[in-house]
Amino acid sequence: MKYKDYYKTLGVERGASDEEIKKAYRKLARKYHPDVSREANATARFQEVSEAYETLGNKEKRAAYDNLGSHAAGQDFRPPPDWFERFGRGNKSFEDVDLSDLFETLGVGRGRGRGFGGRKVPLRGEDYAVTVRLTLEEAARGTERQFRIGEQAVHARIPKGATDGERLRLAGKGGPGANGGPAGDLFLHIELEPHPLFKAGGHDLDLEVPLAPWEAALGAQVEIPTLESRVTVKVPAGSRAGQKLRIAGKGLPKPGGGSGDLYAVLTIVVPPSLTEREKSLYEQLRDASRFDPRGRLRR
Repeated sequence: MKYKDYYKTLGVERGASDEEIKKAYRKLARKYHPDVSREANATARFQEVSEAYETLGNKEKRAAYDNLGSHAAGQDFRPPPDWFERFGRGNKSFEDVDLSDLFETLGVGRGRGRGFGGRKVPLRGEDYAVTVRLTLEEAARGTERQFRIGEQAVHARIPKGATDGERLRLAGKGGPGANGGPAGDLFLHIELEPHPLFKAGGHDLDLEVPLAPWEAALGAQVEIPTLESRVTVKVPAGSRAGQKLRIAGKGLPKPGGGSGDLYAVLTIVVPPSLTEREKSLYEQLRDASRFDPRGRLRR
């Protein structure tokens, strides 16, 4: 009898878990199923994969197979002397018997196979993934996209509040199933395009807000944009560069309701040039002020 390495056929280790074996079988069955595969040797490979899973997918038969020992594929071998006493339920002769025929005597017959011996196996369709680039405005209000996946046209509605890096699942919009199996899913990977003003972080937005030195020192009321309109923000006296002011609910919408926040990130900008009057006032401020911005560097 010639040995068939069922583990190698499925591409798994001998110690693989039941779930790993099932996963490997499904992947290979989908790849080589004669109804969907374009591989030249699809039918033969599908039969090999099905035969391997018929044994390894059943705990009792897998135990019987493992008891045969490990041999090189195609090597002539004989089962251990007590093998038929422990596992056999049929003819104890192994002369001129194929390994699959041997396990057929144990009730693993090809007629019971999942697609092995003519029975068609329902196979789930392939999952697809596409990258969708959105503007912040599209993410805020929601939008729609049209895709062509192979021969199939897909219409997708992207709900408002989609965030950068998010993965949206469209059930049943992937590849078609075979033999009555369900269609796969389509996954949309969201990428937000850079915005000239706002930077997104999840559902929150950052907006850089420049201040004149006297606005930071004295405080001010400044008008800033949001995605929908403009709002007035109170800048407290003594504000510093890098400080964030939170404007609640002015970020991106959240799928469950509500919205993220908008953060005004303060920067301080000095005039690029000074009039004589401005220069004189700055000099007076310098002479009058006791403020030492580098005091900690002298400690």
